[in-house]
Amino acid sequence: MDTATHVVMGIAIGGLATLDPVVAENTVNSHSVLMAAIIGSQIPDIDTFLKLRNNAVYIRNHRGVTHSIPAVLFWPIVVTAFVSLFYPEANLLHLWLWSFAAVFLHVFVDIFNAYGTQALRPFSAKWVALGIINTFDPIIFGIHALGIILWILGAEPGQTFLTMYIVLIFYYLIRFIMQRTVRSALLKTIPDAEEIIIAPTMSFNQWRLAVTSKDCFYVGRAFKRSITIFDKFKRVPVPETPIIETAKKDKNISAFLSFSPVYRWEISEYNHYYEVRFIDLRYRSNGHYPFVAIVQLDTELNIITSYTGWIFSEEKLRKKLNVIVD
Repeated sequence: MDTATHVVMGIAIGGLATLDPVVAENTVNSHSVLMAAIIGSQIPDIDTFLKLRNNAVYIRNHRGVTHSIPAVLFWPIVVTAFVSLFYPEANLLHLWLWSFAAVFLHVFVDIFNAYGTQALRPFSAKWVALGIINTFDPIIFGIHALGIILWILGAEPGQTFLTMYIVLIFYYLIRFIMQRTVRSALLKTIPDAEEIIIAPTMSFNQWRLAVTSKDCFYVGRAFKRSITIFDKFKRVPVPETPIIETAKKDKNISAFLSFSPVYRWEISEYNHYYEVRFIDLRYRSNGHYPFVAIVQLDTELNIITSYTGWIFSEEKLRKKLNVIVD
């Protein structure tokens, strides 16, 4: 989920914690738990700072080890130790328990996004991405915001947020059913589909589609049960040529390939260099595929420059590469 949603979730966990008698009956405990819940709801995303290094490191590691099983156990200890510096009289056991609840909820809800997490590490490096909830879901954010407002206005926080989470459980079930309905409709349109990626959008009834069949890639949208295919690409295996093998060794290309499950490739030859481009098919926007990885190699197959990330125009891509087109 996005940062704002994780913040309101942290506040909600802090309010829900008032159902715990140890928290509710002691001001120090309630204040410390609220602080811990807010921090715990954010701390798995500490790897966002990897963006300061480069996109390759960020793409390869974001929502990786920081969202793993050991991390879910480790972060509450860190949060508890930190918060106890400000509230030394706080009950450490209950502080840890609600810190754990906040961290666990953060990782758990991220699984339902299209981006997903490596939540099964160290047992599996597979990305777990159910694609049911958009990274920012206005309904989820709105329900949390409403609960916080009611708390400010004097409502009992424990019961308020307990009711809210019961409602959200049903909302997640509805989204799951909606996705299954889209999948069923898509299989009628593309019966030979081998791999189907259905990703939510900001629109409640609209979904992004990326489909792999034996011979083709399909990219489209679904609105309720209606399927629209925008692009169809012939599925051509990535060749094992010296150009491609050298390109794969580049950090940006390697990071892209470790993350993207469905992509197509292009090789362009200019007078003085080759250009290899990998294009993720999941994020089509206004006829453009913005998530790419690109590398340029000279005629002796030395890497000149490379880039991976989100680019919405060819002009901006050339500026990122910082080269003059032949």
